[in-house]
Amino acid sequence: MSTQQTAGPATSAHPGVEGGIDPRGPQFNAAVTVVVLVVILATAGGVVGTVLTAVQTALFVWGAAAGVTKTPHAEVFRSLVRPRLSSPDHLEDPAPPRFAQAVGAVFTGVALLAFLAGATTVGEIAIGLALVAATLNAVFRFCLGCEIYLLIKRFTH
Repeated sequence: MSTQQTAGPATSAHPGVEGGIDPRGPQFNAAVTVVVLVVILATAGGVVGTVLTAVQTALFVWGAAAGVTKTPHAEVFRSLVRPRLSSPDHLEDPAPPRFAQAVGAVFTGVALLAFLAGATTVGEIAIGLALVAATLNAVFRFCLGCEIYLLIKRFTH
């Protein structure tokens, strides 16, 4: 079990979930993402904005494919932030944040294609929507992608 965003199983909000994560990890990830998305909007239509959009898309794909505890953001959280915090009061299921990473990849992927096609306004709108979701998570620990995941799960089971 990784030490990054995990704690003892007794504190898990999802007792049957193996490898619950510290909910502050995805919140940290969202805060970093907010900064990147703001820079993308400030440089949209240019080379810097397009390259940053490609990098952010790749990071979202990485989080969706490998899991939120396997990303560069998670490594920074695990090594620099987590040691300075108390133990989390609960652990969360990693599946909803992983789904949220896939949703982020879709929005930034659309933005990347739009920027490459010269449709800067479409790209800015897609980045703006991703920025709203990341800000909600970073500031209020409200993960919009996670809520969508839970709604889908509720309606399909």
